[in-house]
Amino acid sequence: MKIQLKRVYEPPEKRDGVRLLVERLWPRGLTKEKAKIDEWFKDIAPSQDLRQWYSHDLKKWEEFRRRYLDELRRNPEAVDRLRARVKEGLVTFVFAAKDEQHNSALVLKEFMEGRRSA
Repeated sequence: MKIQLKRVYEPPEKRDGVRLLVERLWPRGLTKEKAKIDEWFKDIAPSQDLRQWYSHDLKKWEEFRRRYLDELRRNPEAVDRLRARVKEGLVTFVFAAKDEQHNSALVLKEFMEGRRSA
C-alpha cells in the first residue's frame, strides 16, 4: 500500500499515481480540469460539524484527530471503498488545507496504513 499526500493547489504530476480528493468540499478556485482528480471521496472526509468545530485551531489538533478516527471507524463502507482503491496501486490523497502537518488527509493516511487505528 503506497499512499502519498499532496495539496490540491500543487501541480499534478505523473508520479502522483491515482489522485484521490479526500475533502468534503470542492477546493476553492479550482476547476476540475486543473485539479486532475481521478476520484472524489467526500464521504471519507471529516463531517461538516467536525470540520467547523476544528477550524484549523492547532490547540484542538489532538482532539480533532481522536474524533476523526472515531468517525472513520463508524464509516466502514467509505473506508472499505477507499481501501479497495488504495490496494490497486500508488495513490495520492489530495487535500486543500494549507497546513501540511495538521490536516485530515494525514490522519486518514495513517489510519489506512494501520499506524493510527486507536
